[in-house]
Amino acid sequence: MSPAQNFSQKQPYSALDLAYISYQNTDTTFGNVKRNEVTAPLLILHGLLGSKSNFHTTCKRYHGGFKPKRLVYAVDLRNHGDSPQLNHNTYEDMMLDVLNFVRVMRLTKIYLLGHDIGGRIGMLISLKYPEIIEKLIVVDASPISTSHNFQIYTKILQILNTMILPANLSPEQARAHVINRLSTVVKNKGLMALVLMNLTQIIGGSYTWRFNKKVLLDHLQELGSFPNVHNVKYEGPVLFVGGGKSDYIQRSDFPKILQLFPNAELKYIEGAGHWVHAEKPSEFLKITMEFLNKTAEV
Repeated sequence: MSPAQNFSQKQPYSALDLAYISYQNTDTTFGNVKRNEVTAPLLILHGLLGSKSNFHTTCKRYHGGFKPKRLVYAVDLRNHGDSPQLNHNTYEDMMLDVLNFVRVMRLTKIYLLGHDIGGRIGMLISLKYPEIIEKLIVVDASPISTSHNFQIYTKILQILNTMILPANLSPEQARAHVINRLSTVVKNKGLMALVLMNLTQIIGGSYTWRFNKKVLLDHLQELGSFPNVHNVKYEGPVLFVGGGKSDYIQRSDFPKILQLFPNAELKYIEGAGHWVHAEKPSEFLKITMEFLNKTAEV
């Protein structure tokens, strides 16, 4: 019995129903075609402090560029975006959430693209449930090493957990207050923009965050490294995409990556940092689309 079938029987323990966006033509119909004959969709997983909206433009371009056409899904991981919040946030937890999504959507195989912690979730699924993953793209994440820049998230979450935003602030004032508090540790404009995208004003005028800052801080040390896996490998096609200015995928990692993913390839996009897809969107789309559209060699 395949993993997808296993998870079609009942909802995995502690798994959450994830918020998602689907990208498809309004006239898309499967007619009499069996579900398992429909081309595998692409599932996109964002990174830490991100959300499904981070890939909105990319998702639309993927959907328009696939040959043949395929559905594209972007989800919010637990404790992020519009997905439920819970006190547990391990890689195992997030893997079960994604597998539950596969079950709920009645998918049998998927293409999976994950950035940062989303990439690590994708790697974990491919190693534990290889039948589900047809192709995997890992964006600026490694199963071997951890960037020293990952520690910036600890400082950000520590500041946000002690920050009090008065309810009488306008949205512009609230954003300015956050920028002022974070500017001592956050020097990257893209990272600052990512954090600010999560600031939201609720009924009554007070402010909240679309990610669970306390739970993420509590689990941050665990999220900083890939889970230990033993005697497993994923032999399907895998593309690792790193930013040329980023240290999240060390070139020295690749020999060990090949032990887990023997059919992996590693490409860097020069001039890009950790948020490769946002900083160099055209180059990123070209490299990943070529990989996704490439026909398997016989």
